[in-house]
Amino acid sequence: MSEDSPVALITGSSRGIGRLLAGKLAARGVDIVINYKANADLAEEALAEVRAAGADGITVRADMEEPDDIDALFEAARERFGRLDYFVANAAASAFKPVSALKLHHLDRNWAMNVRSFVLGAQRAVDLMPATGGRIVVVTSYGSLRAFPTYASLGAAKAANESYVKFMATEFGPRNITVNAVNGGLIDTDSLDYFYNSVPGMAPMETVIEKIPLGRPGTADDMASAVEFLLSPQAGYITGQTLVVDGGLTVVAPPFWADTTGDLRAAVFGSE
Repeated sequence: MSEDSPVALITGSSRGIGRLLAGKLAARGVDIVINYKANADLAEEALAEVRAAGADGITVRADMEEPDDIDALFEAARERFGRLDYFVANAAASAFKPVSALKLHHLDRNWAMNVRSFVLGAQRAVDLMPATGGRIVVVTSYGSLRAFPTYASLGAAKAANESYVKFMATEFGPRNITVNAVNGGLIDTDSLDYFYNSVPGMAPMETVIEKIPLGRPGTADDMASAVEFLLSPQAGYITGQTLVVDGGLTVVAPPFWADTTGDLRAAVFGSE
């Protein structure tokens, strides 16, 4: 670490996309504030990877549903590094239920965890960013664009975040701060496995994967690389945008090529 090293704060960075992103940024000399909610051991492992890559960092336990924890998270970043160049809102959680089954506590916790935390985090991040500017990225998902079973609560929250991205981009732009979203499709992480295997009656994941033009789920690395790009100098004139990383899932519609037969199917898939 040096006084000139850029600093990134990534929520939910003890595992999955956030952890991979932390390693990628660390390899570029970015110091990392690793946020976790419960598993301190995983956070320490992530920090060890950051240091092995040549950067420095700290781990900070914070529940992103709690405003006081959010304040403490950004205060820890200020105390250790005195600045913040990148803020990535990656942590997310929700209840997977039909709209008719959502209770008041589901609605309140969903808003607090996924939307309010992003807005509060962005406010605090901007206050720590230098006069030269900074970058903010929020991780969203294709539930903001398409409706599918039991995803209403989280999908609506992700759509709200993408709307906030536009407003933040216009307001923070004069301070040379860009704000963007990375919208993931079926990304092969623990969250995907939980969604398809914990909801009774959910369609088999394979029936969805076969509809994706690229024919596979995305990887955490696909997502982390997209976020890294938006934090890079090459993306300095991109703001207020949502970059979709979904293998083409949101551009297809029924009738699906995967459901065709005979010569028509062979035209795309070849002989089988």
